[in-house]
Amino acid sequence: MQLSAIVEALLIASQEPLPSEEIARLVRARVAEADDIRIRETEEGNAPTPLPDWLQQLAATSPENVAQAIGELNLVYQETQRVFTILERPKGWKLYTRLEYGEFVRQLFPGRKPERMSGPAMETLAIIAYRQPITKAAIEAVRGVACDGMIQKLLDRDLVRIGGRAELPGRPLLYETTDLFFEHFGIRSIDDLPNASELRKVKLPEAAPAASPANEPDQQLALGPIGIPAAAANDESSTDA
Repeated sequence: MQLSAIVEALLIASQEPLPSEEIARLVRARVAEADDIRIRETEEGNAPTPLPDWLQQLAATSPENVAQAIGELNLVYQETQRVFTILERPKGWKLYTRLEYGEFVRQLFPGRKPERMSGPAMETLAIIAYRQPITKAAIEAVRGVACDGMIQKLLDRDLVRIGGRAELPGRPLLYETTDLFFEHFGIRSIDDLPNASELRKVKLPEAAPAASPANEPDQQLALGPIGIPAAAANDESSTDA
């Protein structure tokens, strides 16, 4: 039994993505389980069941071995023109239908319509993605307009989330991208974004000083659908994201 076949079986059976480390652990656990059975048989005075050679060879399975096996699987899928492929995302490896069959697969979900994001929403998302974690004030300093509405729409779509508070006066909220963002754009990490290393070093415009809590209540956006603050009316992007 080949490692590639075992990896394929695990990915098909799992409902969640599996990292290389977890796949390797599961394979080694199967070998350890067989060893335990042999030990019990010996302790009970029975002749231990010998381990097959192929199973013994899996005892040293590493994440690198798993990645190599996945590469072999994808090569076979491509050569045999299979309709799926294995891709790595932030949470691990998963089987995906190839993009060219997407229009057919979409017929399974007639109620789900593709949603387009407006230009301002994409700009806001790009700023968060490249400079995360980032405050709303810093985002607005780059865009030059209030971004409450755009940030709220991105929160509602689960493309960004609140990642904590900045060590700044007023402790403003910090925004960062979610796992759904990586899934949606087909990348594993921020480093996979175009020109990520260069753009993350670009100096941003200075954000305006935060108002004191006594003069301005905490109008930072919260998790979950809530009313859009009045400042959103100042955003030039009144169209839906």
